[in-house]
Amino acid sequence: MRIASGQFSAGTDIDENLASVVALLGEAAAGGAELLVLPEMSSYATSEPPSALAAIAQPLDGPFITGVAAAAAARSLPTVVGTIEENPGGLPYNTLVAINAEGEITATYRKVHLYDAFGYAESDGISAGELTEPFVLELGDLRIGAFTCYDLRFPESARRLIDAGANVILLPAMWIVGPGKEDAWTTLVRARAIENTAYVVSANQTGPLATGNSIIVDPAGVVIAAAGEAPGVVFAELDPGRLDAVRARVPSLANRRFTVVPRTAE
Repeated sequence: MRIASGQFSAGTDIDENLASVVALLGEAAAGGAELLVLPEMSSYATSEPPSALAAIAQPLDGPFITGVAAAAAARSLPTVVGTIEENPGGLPYNTLVAINAEGEITATYRKVHLYDAFGYAESDGISAGELTEPFVLELGDLRIGAFTCYDLRFPESARRLIDAGANVILLPAMWIVGPGKEDAWTTLVRARAIENTAYVVSANQTGPLATGNSIIVDPAGVVIAAAGEAPGVVFAELDPGRLDAVRARVPSLANRRFTVVPRTAE
């Protein structure tokens, strides 16, 4: 399967962000992609306190996701994109939305691990998602799971997707800039691929707020595509045969002695 990762810098104009997403969809479709992965918070990104997000949140049938769905359907290109989802019962959600080639929403994932780190408190403006069934979709011969940005720092999040049958992990992100953050990003993305003998496809926002460098990593931890700092799209071929070969040579999933148990609320 030919997969595309698109990166750009979202801002505070939702219409402009939608136009950027539509442009990336066009570029991915022209390059023969069968799936496009876009960043976390593609609808709106800001350096304001997270409390500002409630005012701009939209329902999943609002104009941003509706616009992305229409563009995906026009190009027959399945797409996964991050948005700020309105929550009538409280603070909004940081949500990933999977849209199929017909423009239909097929799955959502609400970010579980909120970015309360490095002096920032995402939980001041975002509700954590509940521990629902893992986000796993079938596309061709691959089973595709997904999580969001800070979830990357919790290896059990990836392992839970693998236990649910995923062999590809999508990682939309807005990995904030800072000392050592680019190195941490690359290290952690590769680690999740290596320890799970799975493909990891990241789609990160670019500067000034985020680090860019969206990478696609194969099951042995080899970086097979890298986007660098500039907005744009990169492509990689995901091969089920490569998955089988790596897992036969390194059967770490079969050799494991522990399982993942969700932590109950305290």
